[in-house]
Amino acid sequence: MSTAMVSCRSWRPLLVGCVAALLVVTTGCKKEEGTAGAPSGGSATESAKAGLKSGPGVDAEKKVVRVGLLNDESGPAAAIGKPYAVGKRILYARIKAGELKVLPEGWTLEAVEKDHGYNPQQSVQHYTAMKDDVLFIAHSFGTPNTLPLRSMLSQDAMVAFPASLSSQMAEDEHTPPLGPAYLLEAMRAMDFAVEKAGAPEKVMAAVIYQQDDYGKDGQLGWRKAAAKHGVKVLAEVAIAPGQKDFTGVVNALKVKGATHVLLATLPSATGPILGTAAQLQYAPMWVGVTPSWVDAFFNEKVLPPVVLSNFYWSTGLPYWGEDLPGMKDFLAAFEKYKPEGATPDFYTLVSYTQGLIQLEALRRAFEKGDVTREGFLAAMHTIDNWDGSGMLQAISLAKVPYVTATRTRVLKPVLDRKTWEAVGSYAQPVAMDVP
Repeated sequence: MSTAMVSCRSWRPLLVGCVAALLVVTTGCKKEEGTAGAPSGGSATESAKAGLKSGPGVDAEKKVVRVGLLNDESGPAAAIGKPYAVGKRILYARIKAGELKVLPEGWTLEAVEKDHGYNPQQSVQHYTAMKDDVLFIAHSFGTPNTLPLRSMLSQDAMVAFPASLSSQMAEDEHTPPLGPAYLLEAMRAMDFAVEKAGAPEKVMAAVIYQQDDYGKDGQLGWRKAAAKHGVKVLAEVAIAPGQKDFTGVVNALKVKGATHVLLATLPSATGPILGTAAQLQYAPMWVGVTPSWVDAFFNEKVLPPVVLSNFYWSTGLPYWGEDLPGMKDFLAAFEKYKPEGATPDFYTLVSYTQGLIQLEALRRAFEKGDVTREGFLAAMHTIDNWDGSGMLQAISLAKVPYVTATRTRVLKPVLDRKTWEAVGSYAQPVAMDVP
């Protein structure tokens, strides 16, 4: 065992305090000519204003469109939810400033925001309160907080873009996800584990997953991919959102001899799990799916670098500062419009980038002269092979089940530069077609 691992005992009290403070650290809203990543085609046509069809969330007299946002800024996923909310605020600030030509001349966009605290009942209550006042839900944060809305969304003809990559979202017309599913991320993680180990028999697999539909999506992908490769899964351990103590969980995996562990967890669990493992001198290869990470982990005051020495990240989304066509435009917008206290964060980037496709659908609805909910849904279905000027993998919202990218990659954190190294290239998982 390395001396670095043994020395972890000295910083464990600091680790607990820093992870508890994670929510504070992560706090802080054809392309248009000269605006990379903007909705294509410029502003909505003037002809759309004559005989415009409108409905809930659209005030044609005052020329206002209202959209809803169901955030988590106080619950166990707030380390993700806070920066994710910032992404939309920056995007909408650009519309207000006239930098993104989405709406007809004289129109404005207003956001109706509510914090459900990662509580499904609160999510339902907030949705019920806002549903008559918004055209669509620009994001509904979290898998367990979005699934209970689906029957209501269908009844209300409302689209709610989920801040979730659960494979279940793609099955419902009213919850289009905007990236590869957690299921696929977990499958790709297993492909990488086998490749890195050199042979399936060298992988003694385990998974720690959140006991909800998000975590189970990752668990299922890991299990299917293990069966495809002939890998033995030694343990599948469920944890609760907001759980604090992981000593028993980690010790059980150590005793079983698991060498490769998938984390389908939130950052509030990822940090303590990795820190506990370091204290127990247990060093498997950890691979997390997208929500397991938050960029605050780059801060050594939040997580000591040694804790992340064996951590890998399976994701199909861009990272902060990646060399992509629209990145400079986004970074400039962040510096110009970021709220006080906001810091660079992956989830701000993702929220902003995913929001662009919503604006593209809105622009097309205005162009067709129909900004009812049915008109917005129809306009959304005309979007095909859309990549946000190269910021995302090509996405199609033309038909259900939605095809929102199938390739993911594996990244390794480069802690001293606060960035990532691609160690596993973009690929479809081997087990993708396993029933």
